[in-house]
Amino acid sequence: MSGGQKNKQDTPAIAAADERAIERFVEMLRAERGASENTVAAYQRDLTSVAKTIPRTPGALAEATREQLRDHLVALSKASYSPRTAARRLSALRQFFAFLVAEGARRDDPTDTIDGPKLGRPLPKILSEAEVEVLIKAAYDGVGRAKTVRARADALRLVAIIELLYAAGLRVSELAGLPLSAFARDGASLIVRGKGSKERVVPLGEPARLAVEAYLAARATHLPGRASPHLFPSRGAGGRLTRHRVGQLLKGLAFAAGIEPARLSPHVLRHAFASHLLAHGADLRAVQTMLGHADIATTEIYTHVVDDRLKAVVRDHHPLAR
Repeated sequence: MSGGQKNKQDTPAIAAADERAIERFVEMLRAERGASENTVAAYQRDLTSVAKTIPRTPGALAEATREQLRDHLVALSKASYSPRTAARRLSALRQFFAFLVAEGARRDDPTDTIDGPKLGRPLPKILSEAEVEVLIKAAYDGVGRAKTVRARADALRLVAIIELLYAAGLRVSELAGLPLSAFARDGASLIVRGKGSKERVVPLGEPARLAVEAYLAARATHLPGRASPHLFPSRGAGGRLTRHRVGQLLKGLAFAAGIEPARLSPHVLRHAFASHLLAHGADLRAVQTMLGHADIATTEIYTHVVDDRLKAVVRDHHPLAR
């Protein structure tokens, strides 16, 4: 027996009834909530993982008891999974069972009295304003060093990417999915389609506007041999720049700027956008709108970043703090 055959047979299957229930659940996420494929895949992965640990009965997960689910979460803790992983899995279970109850497939919700693990409130990783300036300078330096038409087009695209991520606080999926039409004619704003297909308008400063205009003049170099509706087209199979490729480009830029690549990602620039705005006195509600947060509590975490930075300034520089 080959190793591949052995592994396939050793992998525990889930009950057919669970497979159907999970599929109905993820279809609901797509159709009613407009969930992204990444979100759908994460829910499906978590629910399937739980289903594999529940004793094999018809509809094992769908018929799970409160005790079985609690035992699963305890097992995660004993296996040294982080509290955040357990919390995410419990969240998936809660939404799954709420769906089953709403669908009439189950009368009770076994998660309703299960307490989630206690989580510390992690502060988002950010870069300082000086570090962002170094990154942006490194991107512009790349344009100056370009020796070919293709290299110059690549460099101009990278400048536009980092300017937009930092100037508009975009999620990487939002950036990669931007249509050409998102860039308003006057260049003063950007129309962004965020989570749940909700649109928001984000104002753009002059540096970001000029960066996009310069990139648009060279955009044809990246076209896949035909017209493209995407702001960032690609010759790859998807026809547009991927989230993974954006991350790779930023890692390379960090290296060129002398910043540890592990510290830079598209989301770090989104965090920097929010915290730097708040540090300069921006209104919290305005930042919430620009980030596309449904709940202001999500945005409020950036006030903690600013508070911690101010505390560090007092600690390091105030004469009475020594």
